[in-house]
Amino acid sequence: MHVVKTIESVRRSVAGARRKGGTVALVPTMGSLHAGHASLMAAAVRRYDYTVVSIFVNPTQFGPQEDMDDYPRPFESDCALCHELGVDLVFAPTAQQMYTQESSTWVQVVGLTDVLCGRSRPDHFRGVTTVCTKLFNIVAPDVAFFGQKDAQQALVIKRMVRDLNMPLAIEVCPTIREPDGLAISSRNQYLDPEQRREAARLYQTLQTCQIQIAQGRRSAAALIASMRDELQQIPRAKIDYVSIVDGETLIPVEEVRGRLLIALAVQIGPARLIDNILVDLGPS
Repeated sequence: MHVVKTIESVRRSVAGARRKGGTVALVPTMGSLHAGHASLMAAAVRRYDYTVVSIFVNPTQFGPQEDMDDYPRPFESDCALCHELGVDLVFAPTAQQMYTQESSTWVQVVGLTDVLCGRSRPDHFRGVTTVCTKLFNIVAPDVAFFGQKDAQQALVIKRMVRDLNMPLAIEVCPTIREPDGLAISSRNQYLDPEQRREAARLYQTLQTCQIQIAQGRRSAAALIASMRDELQQIPRAKIDYVSIVDGETLIPVEEVRGRLLIALAVQIGPARLIDNILVDLGPS
């Protein structure tokens, strides 16, 4: 496994793999790698000839009061995990390498970024789509891997790739969870033991909603109210949103039918946690 820090080095390495007829996969990350990232990397290594993992804490997707400075950066252990899983190349650029001082170009996807996390993080997805466009241009992969935990991000990236005719596929892999159901996230380590126990109730709330749908409840407003009531029982929880939306357009629904995304974002202590489940009731 090679670790490189410059765009030129990445392009040279990928070109070498291409000359051998290899297919190229990219797993974009901000580091602090965990089992969720590992599942993406393992899928990439298993199915493609040459796997690139980017490790870059992207400053343009953090808001002014967010955790950019505190975001964990265990680079050596991240590289060790990549090596263990058979990754071929780690790309770890600096911010100066990715963004020149006079950089003034942004990539934006409208509509899909105005809801859910986009409401409370207005510039977040602009940063995500811009850095992913840069990474796609630098690495030129055949496929890029993302996780279902970040469902809105995955939909935004898929729309961007489609709309801009980018020559790659987007693969979305299932959410990886702790034994108690908590979606694995780099930000989970911000939680103290009591907050960590409380955080497990987010997935339990989603599961309860899923059970109620299976029992025949169809009013989205009633289901959302029930979820909010359950989350408000968590002593230190501050609800950002609880939503039931169309699984492709992210438009809120009134009646539960078709393919839906049930999503929530909750602040517990220092950690803003997101989670979601997909429910598919067949043709609407």
